[in-house]
Amino acid sequence: MRMRAFGLENVKYNRSVAHKCTVRKEMLMYLNYYIQQLRMLIYTIPVMLIAITVHEFAHGWVSYKLGDPTPKYEGRLSLNPLRHLDLIGTLCLLFFHMGWAKPVRINTAYYRNKRQGIIWVSLAGPFANFLTAFLSLLICGALMRFGNSGNSAVSVGVMLCYYSAVLNIGLGVFNLIPIPPLDGSNVVEQMYPRVFYFYQRIRPYCTLILLILLVTGVLSRPLSTANNGIFAAMWNVVSTLFSLGTGGGSGGGVSSGGGYI
Repeated sequence: MRMRAFGLENVKYNRSVAHKCTVRKEMLMYLNYYIQQLRMLIYTIPVMLIAITVHEFAHGWVSYKLGDPTPKYEGRLSLNPLRHLDLIGTLCLLFFHMGWAKPVRINTAYYRNKRQGIIWVSLAGPFANFLTAFLSLLICGALMRFGNSGNSAVSVGVMLCYYSAVLNIGLGVFNLIPIPPLDGSNVVEQMYPRVFYFYQRIRPYCTLILLILLVTGVLSRPLSTANNGIFAAMWNVVSTLFSLGTGGGSGGGVSSGGGYI
């Protein structure tokens, strides 16, 4: 009986040890996950601020070059990210890699050709993001080609450039969606003026609509396809230039005299 009782106690002890080991492994897994998320935030936050700043600065700069002094007077011709941040849009960009910034107010009365001016100003933001993404990949390719892979500074630079490319492409593609207040809606409205009345009806609910589309994942597949395609095309060019392996995985309503982009 004593041997049998000892055997039962031994089994219970082994189970207790096994349970503790399992709990430790799970805790280590969770800890490693959160460390990885923190590391990703360290990389994404600075490049996210750059992506937003470049996007909105481009809107203001093009409008200013077309004769509109409004962006300059309101301090939007600035590389200070705090002048361009939109809370909800920034959080979406941070967590979904797709988002928007605070629209730049413009006055289309200064444009020689209002229709063309609005289109150029609207497309300036996404184009600036795509250009920044390509430059980031160029730097990434140069670091991979000429840098020491064992150097931690080179590794950090490569990761920063990679996240910069991903976030800038994501921001550029997302803002081309033809839903107010995104840039694509301004382009569509100028090409097909009849949609103006439809946009006016849905404009009060547009932020909610965008949040629902992001959270439910409705936009995930088409946007991922577009993002991956653009990234792969850019990386193919960069990899050819540096003989690397191939692969890669804020608009608003515009009234007759002014509005936001």
